[in-house]
Amino acid sequence: MSGRPGRKLGPITSSVGSAHRAWLEPVRERYLGSGLTLSELSVRIMFAKSKLSELLRGIGLYPRWEAVQGLARELGLPSWPLYRLWRQAAFEAHKSSAWVERCSENSTLSTAPTAPPLAHLAYRELVGDDYTGYAQVFLSDDQSDYAVSDTFDILWLCWNDALASPDLRRFAWEALRATVLAKTPHLDGRPQFGTAAFDTVILQSLPAADHMDQIAESMELFNAMSRLPDHQLDVMVLRRLRGHCEEQTSALLGVSRATVRSDERHAVRFLESILCPPETEQDDEQSPLYPPPETEGNTE
Repeated sequence: MSGRPGRKLGPITSSVGSAHRAWLEPVRERYLGSGLTLSELSVRIMFAKSKLSELLRGIGLYPRWEAVQGLARELGLPSWPLYRLWRQAAFEAHKSSAWVERCSENSTLSTAPTAPPLAHLAYRELVGDDYTGYAQVFLSDDQSDYAVSDTFDILWLCWNDALASPDLRRFAWEALRATVLAKTPHLDGRPQFGTAAFDTVILQSLPAADHMDQIAESMELFNAMSRLPDHQLDVMVLRRLRGHCEEQTSALLGVSRATVRSDERHAVRFLESILCPPETEQDDEQSPLYPPPETEGNTE
């Protein structure tokens, strides 16, 4: 932050895992926006400045909850979603359950469940099922539940920023996408989601006898879709795999219907160039890119 004395805080180290980064990034953003220096914060939470810098960069050993709790208190962050994310990241860092419990045994107040803001709770009720449907295209059912839960914990940590953003829906969707893709296996930088995505609108609409042929076609489609830019991939997942209409897709992504149509058109052209080259004759209704019916609700 300009005008802050002392050395500028360095970036998060590349070795930080996805679960650790999920809570560290909102904490860093709150610190950078607070106007406090590391020296001031160090005195307030009684934590060495050098160790505090390491904590905010994800360097060294995974931090104990006492230090993270002190940061949450001074920066005005809600403890409960932060603790949930911290705990999950501790297990990702191969910490034992005993270590986690020892870290928090003297912090019962900060680890007690609390209710989120009413607006946050209402928004989760509004989009939670659709977020889960999106996550299930990339992840197993259990993993998708964790991803959606993590997303709303992250949103809780930065809820004021979300409300102050140009579009809450877009802010929230970007948090969901980042969380889901961080948990999705990648190959050469491309998300590999074919296995999880088999349970789609396409497969559910076919007789059982046709599933094997459709699986082969779908694998080709999923591999090609993994090469799409993020915004086009999201539109194709919501429109073609989840069966949402333009209006639903627009509302979830926080973009105009014209943007949805444009992204879908460009994505289809790209996919057709790979899956349906000009010399290949194919009945449109048998193509995996054949548009879904435009309905007011989800086809499920």
